[in-house]
Amino acid sequence: MDTFKNPILPGFYPDPSICRVGNDYYLVTSSFEYFPGVPIFHSRDLVNWCQIGHVLDRPSQLNLDETPCSKGIYAPTIRYHKGLFYLITTFVVSKTGARKNFYVTATDPKGPWSDPYWLDDAPGIDPSLFFDDDGKVYFMANRIPPNGQQYEKHMEIYLQQLDLDTKQLIGPKISLWDGALKQIHAQEGPHLYKIRGMYYLIIAEGGTGFTHSVTIARSEELTGPYEVCKTNPILTHRHLGRDAPIVNVGHADIVQTQTGEWWMVCLGSRPYGGEFSNLGRETFLVPFIWEDGWPVVNPGKGIIEEELTRPNLTLHSWSSLPACDHFDSKKLNDQWNFIRTPRDQIYSLTERAGHLRLKVRAQVITKEVNPSFIGRRQQHVEFAVRTVMDFYPEEDSESAGLVLLQNCDFQIRMEYTRMNDRAVIRLLKRVAGEDQTWSIQEVETKRMFLKIEGHGQSYNFYYALEPEEWHVLYENVDGRILSTEVAGGFTGSYIGMYASSNGRESQNVADFDYFEYVSLS
Repeated sequence: MDTFKNPILPGFYPDPSICRVGNDYYLVTSSFEYFPGVPIFHSRDLVNWCQIGHVLDRPSQLNLDETPCSKGIYAPTIRYHKGLFYLITTFVVSKTGARKNFYVTATDPKGPWSDPYWLDDAPGIDPSLFFDDDGKVYFMANRIPPNGQQYEKHMEIYLQQLDLDTKQLIGPKISLWDGALKQIHAQEGPHLYKIRGMYYLIIAEGGTGFTHSVTIARSEELTGPYEVCKTNPILTHRHLGRDAPIVNVGHADIVQTQTGEWWMVCLGSRPYGGEFSNLGRETFLVPFIWEDGWPVVNPGKGIIEEELTRPNLTLHSWSSLPACDHFDSKKLNDQWNFIRTPRDQIYSLTERAGHLRLKVRAQVITKEVNPSFIGRRQQHVEFAVRTVMDFYPEEDSESAGLVLLQNCDFQIRMEYTRMNDRAVIRLLKRVAGEDQTWSIQEVETKRMFLKIEGHGQSYNFYYALEPEEWHVLYENVDGRILSTEVAGGFTGSYIGMYASSNGRESQNVADFDYFEYVSLS
């Protein structure tokens, strides 16, 4: 085919950063409170991507204990220099606490990556690295301007040299640019490039929502002054209105192909059922050219389109992951995540062959802890999930099942439990921190099939005691509570398996024989 479909990474994959090494491309995205952190992808044609692991896959690299929802790992940047990969990012520790910048390195992007090198006195978020021609390396991020903010959320991009020997910043902090769109706010996400002898600084402005955008400035000298592009923003969708199929466009990184083309990766959202983005912020790809020394994104259109002409690269497809995970491996596949850093042994793939065993633990998914939850991103507007669970609640406190998760306070749980000494399956919808019971049906079994179907913002929940003999638990549940527009934060919807004894001690387990996720569109 001569065209490709956007997004190139559907579902919650925001803040993309990209680099090329020969004929190979590597891309990373934010991961917030989920563990392992920073998924990393590989491509040879910029369109087909294969996840090759996570950058932060060890507790020694990433301590997410008590990290609030939508905090944690923000906006990583990946770069390659002289045989070494560099990944730099921000760890937002708490709602009001420190924002710590660090980087890790690897000779192989599949890992292992080093433990973090924490940078002292490195304020701001969304850090990036730039390797200049003279061998010097520079760190950049955003900060409050030294002379104070002239308007709300007014920030500037600053630069400081990084000593790779001491792994610390040295020399003065140099102000580079405080953005092109005065009064728009939130200058962040800087990336610096040297192209045809000029320094180009690309940043994000306008926040992460509807007014998000990409702007650019250039200079003959690293430290400026930076000339502002008169056609800024070079990419945004805010002028298209809130009914546009792709909104919230911004936070870009660029790459030149070995055939000489220039491409940009950026984030955007695809709302559905109104202005509701259950899938979160996704990764999109768009071409650009240079005209009079400035980028022109998607010439003649100026926006991201859902279908675009492919890059001039040899098509390279990867073997697709099976729709159904039978848990036959001794290691979880890369699409699975935990909430925060797992400290206990919350699961096993070996205690019962061919099953994922979840420990029934006291931790609950409604608090900022590490519950017995293993989930994956919702990636489609129309989808279906199936699993079969071997579990019997021995106490009223014990429950297990499936969860559609936005955060601690906004979620939908289909769980098998006990109530008043009766085994029941129930549907709970949690809105703004309060559980609402939508359905309860008495069921006595030790093996249960579970199914969830998403049809736009309408979600249907089913259970069965025998294969394909489905009973309706509840249909047409309003799924808009799973959107960032309702729940807030920066993450997209997850769906996964969950077990808890709700604050009580338990030795029980829930075994899942398989987990199937398919697109229905």
